[in-house]
Parts: sequence; structure tokens; C-alpha cells
Amino acid sequence: MKYDYLIVGAGLFGSVFAYEAHKRGKSCLVIDKRDHIAGNVYCEEIEGINVHKYGAHIFHTSNKKIWEYINQFAEFNNYINSPIAVYKDELYNLPFNMNTFSKMWGIKTPQEAKAIIAKQIEELHITEPRNLEEQALSLAGTDVYEKLIKGYTEKQWGRPCSELPSFIIKRLPFRFTYNNNYFNDRYQGIPIGGYTKIVGKMLDGIEVKTGTDYFQFKKDKPDIARKIVFTGMIDEYFGYRLGALEYRSVRFETEVLDTDNYQGNAVVNYTDREIPYTRIIEHKHFEFGTQEKTVISREYSSEWKVGMEPYYPVNNEQNNQLFEKYRELAEKENNVIFGGRLGNYKYYDMDKVIESALETVDREFR
Repeated sequence: MKYDYLIVGAGLFGSVFAYEAHKRGKSCLVIDKRDHIAGNVYCEEIEGINVHKYGAHIFHTSNKKIWEYINQFAEFNNYINSPIAVYKDELYNLPFNMNTFSKMWGIKTPQEAKAIIAKQIEELHITEPRNLEEQALSLAGTDVYEKLIKGYTEKQWGRPCSELPSFIIKRLPFRFTYNNNYFNDRYQGIPIGGYTKIVGKMLDGIEVKTGTDYFQFKKDKPDIARKIVFTGMIDEYFGYRLGALEYRSVRFETEVLDTDNYQGNAVVNYTDREIPYTRIIEHKHFEFGTQEKTVISREYSSEWKVGMEPYYPVNNEQNNQLFEKYRELAEKENNVIFGGRLGNYKYYDMDKVIESALETVDREFR
């Protein structure tokens, strides 16, 4: 066996594990089926702008240990995520806050906003929400739901809110202050120079093969490593033998525009159902760019089928039960560690991926 660890996937989980194992003197080979490192946080430079190729990634955490860990590899700027929502010809601040309510109802005080929301909820007489629509209405009232939740959610999930389970919206973040900061986390920002450089530093001195499919590679070299760290889809690892888990996929349309500023904000959501894309990202604003041109990406949510790129696990009761069966199979796999968003069938923010990887490292090398 040539390596201690074969690490499948050069995203954050695999790269953190590889970095920590290498630091402990272990030999690692990292492979990725894509032609680049960094997984979904990969940034591609276009017109001098770091383009988030697989969707906007804004680092945020309240975990000081994780913040200090990631800052080993990059300096972060002070970008604050303050998205805008467009509904027909109306424009609102997100998350739902006093700027949103003031624009929607022409009011000024938190008391006025709370009273309007409470009155709308009371008039609906929803006692036990049976679906996402009723759940959202019982939390937000009619106006916020119709303008800022309904269309966007139906595009994200590809079906009417009345057909979606209520648990998807357990709560809604209302702020009765004039604060457009989307995250409550203490630490947030964008790495200066993009995320790819972070992963590049993590993998410095470690052998990496991109454009390499694990299943073919393992066939050709079955005994290449003592252990495998697998960050791909857990159901694909087992040949979908119990059936395929469900995911949502995303399609990106990226274009260079001959203007220095297209929309004035990094993230603009389109909450009207008739607009086919969910949002437009203008990448230069993540790093306060002053380039003469700009790059935008329109995001389209879509159903996932085997062979497509999986982005979001559909964590309903049926899929979670199926994942538990796969997890039981995984526990019987000798010398294989499953990790990351696809390996654990769980939506992770970036800080949680790093935290999970470090916990795995602790278990492996204690």
C-alpha cells in the first residue's frame, strides 16, 4: 500500500483532513473527479474577478476556534452579506427587518410592524399547519409570505408550497431593527483572493490527482491506501443498492458584462415565481472590486437525477430514513471514513464542514 489515506474529494472536508493527516506525518493521495481542487468553494478568475463558480460562498461563524483555523490560510475582508429581494417592481432588504417592513407597509416602528404581522396571522386561523404554505403563513402573515417567501421557495424546491412539508420552515428570522446583516455570526467575510487559494495551501506538499473518478481508480488500484476518506455521495458509494437519495441541483448561467456595476449588490434574490432564476450573483462586490467589467451568475434550481451535480440534500422523513440505512452499511465498511455534505447527507455551512472534518481528525488520531 503506497499511501496511508486515499482522500476522495478535494473540497473543504477532504482538504482539511488531508492537511491535518499530512501534518501528522501520514502519506495522502487526494483525488477529485472535477478538473480542479476546492470542490464547491472553487473560485475561477475571470476579468480579474474571483467568480464563485458553484454559487455564492460567504464565510460566517460564531466559533472562534474555526475562525482562527481558517485564517491560517487566508486574510479575510470585512464583507457583510446584505441581500436584496426583488418582487415584481418592488425591492426589499433581507433578512426580514425594519427596512423590509417600512418599505412594505409605510411604517416606522417595531410596534407597528409586529401589530400588522400579528393581525394577518390571526385572520388566517391556522392552528396546525399541514404544509409549508400554512407554516409560513402562520409565522409571517400574508404579505411577507406572498411577496418574499412563496415564489422563491417554489422555485427552490420545484413544487407548490402547499405540497411541501411544513418542517422545511421551522422558524423565520424576523428582526425588528434596521439591520440588513443577513447573518448573526460574530465572524464573517470573504477570503481576499478567493477560496481556491485556501485549499491550495491546505494541499501544499500533498499529492493531488484531479479529473479522476474514484470508482474507476479503485478498480485499477484497489490496494493503493490503507484507509479511504470518502466525501462523495454515500448512496453512490454503495451503487444505489437501497435506492437513490434525493437532492436538488443548481444550474448557473455566468456572463461577463461590459459595465463596471450591474446591480449594485453581490446577491439579489428574485422572489417572483414568474422569473425562472432564484437569484443573480455579481461576484466583484464580494471583494469590493473596481474592475472595468463585471461578471454575473444567474442561478436556476432544478430536480436532481443520477449523473447530475448534487447540491442540496432533501432531508425529508423518507430520505432521512433511507440515509440511516446507508449509514448502517457505512459503519460496516472497514477502513472507510465518510464525511462532508454528500458523505453525511447533510447541508453544512462552510464552518460546520471544517468543524466536522476536525472532529473526524480528532477521532482518527487520538
